[in-house]
Amino acid sequence: MTNHGLIALDRQDGAGREPIAISGIDYAALFAATPTPNVVLDLDLVIVEVNQAYLDATGRTREDLLGQYIFDAFPDNPADPEAEGVQNLSASLHRVLNSRQPDVMPLQKYDIPIMNRPGQFEERWWSTINTPILGADGHVTRIINRVEDVTAFVRSRAADDHLLSERITERDALEAELYERARELQRLNEELRQAHARERQVAVTLQEAMLQSPDLAQHPDVAVRYLPATESLNVCGDWYDLIDLSDDCFSVAVGDVVGHGLDAAATMGMLRSALNAAVRATQRPAQALESLGLYSRSFEGALNTTAVAALVNRRSQVIVYSSAGHPPMVLVHPDGSCDLLDQATDPPLGARPQHVPRPQASHPYSPGDTLVLYTDGLIERRGEDIEAGLARLTGVLGRHSTLCPEPLADALLTHLGVIHGTRDDIAIIIVRL
Repeated sequence: MTNHGLIALDRQDGAGREPIAISGIDYAALFAATPTPNVVLDLDLVIVEVNQAYLDATGRTREDLLGQYIFDAFPDNPADPEAEGVQNLSASLHRVLNSRQPDVMPLQKYDIPIMNRPGQFEERWWSTINTPILGADGHVTRIINRVEDVTAFVRSRAADDHLLSERITERDALEAELYERARELQRLNEELRQAHARERQVAVTLQEAMLQSPDLAQHPDVAVRYLPATESLNVCGDWYDLIDLSDDCFSVAVGDVVGHGLDAAATMGMLRSALNAAVRATQRPAQALESLGLYSRSFEGALNTTAVAALVNRRSQVIVYSSAGHPPMVLVHPDGSCDLLDQATDPPLGARPQHVPRPQASHPYSPGDTLVLYTDGLIERRGEDIEAGLARLTGVLGRHSTLCPEPLADALLTHLGVIHGTRDDIAIIIVRL
């Protein structure tokens, strides 16, 4: 067996070399000997490797298949108006690419062309599982399309039904019912996926509109990141904001609404807009959060929201800030040392039964320092004290203190292990002062 495809599983350049043996196992030989038919596809759904069982099942040679687009090698039967093999397999493969999860297909009728007889097809029935191969960065690099040819079984059942039509057993009826229900379930699942995709697109469009910060365009020294919880609709209750107040002064803020999904996103939009207006009106973080706290009492979903607002005065080189139960901002110095800005922390919005003025503090900075605001999804882990998360955060920031905001944001997500999101939402804003 050549190493054309298997090497591509591990190396993107596909350069030729002998298959790697790990712990005495020759994985190329193992793939070749696997009795179940398998074909390996690249991200363009081009066949890069097949095993012998797949060649036997389809009556092809390696030369017939390698380098072929899967649906050029196996198109739908044009004589069958109900042919859905290409459509169903294509949908499954793209689900794998998007979700990075295996996809199990129900029994499929997918006829294949007869070799050396142009335009003629033979009936085939397949049981299929499509499985992603992930690279070191967590993205899909290849897809393994594993199939079981169950044509003989389906044909035998059809023959039995014909010969024994006058005495169909309860088991025969149950098998027929299960098969029909499987087809119905496949159609229903596809409809649900399409509905979910439409809902998610609407939600993402809504959230993108709510997170617009026009003044960000004037700040090339600012980076933002927004990662919804991995189990949500790609929308969340975290937010970030930046507001220019004058030539020498601007405000930055982040906040975190309890929960995920559309309800949390809607609440986030209202609170973000209210804080934006309060900051513009007062130009004092503590008073802005006081106003936001009073506003939060008007609807239940806003209670226990956390937020931090900071005003950066470039002329006096001072950061004025206030926090409503939010994790402390971090001021990172070029030498790698870090200051936690935690001297003006109060409970979350709506946590006190009576209104109390919120505290405010100031902290000097030097040009070249970096201010980092974030939500708790970046640092909190189940069963771990928040101090451990803060230590991990400041450790990464200290090691990468000389990076510009954009690469620093990427380094944070990578080294804290959240580059692909977590069970909690994450919002980050990084400012080079």
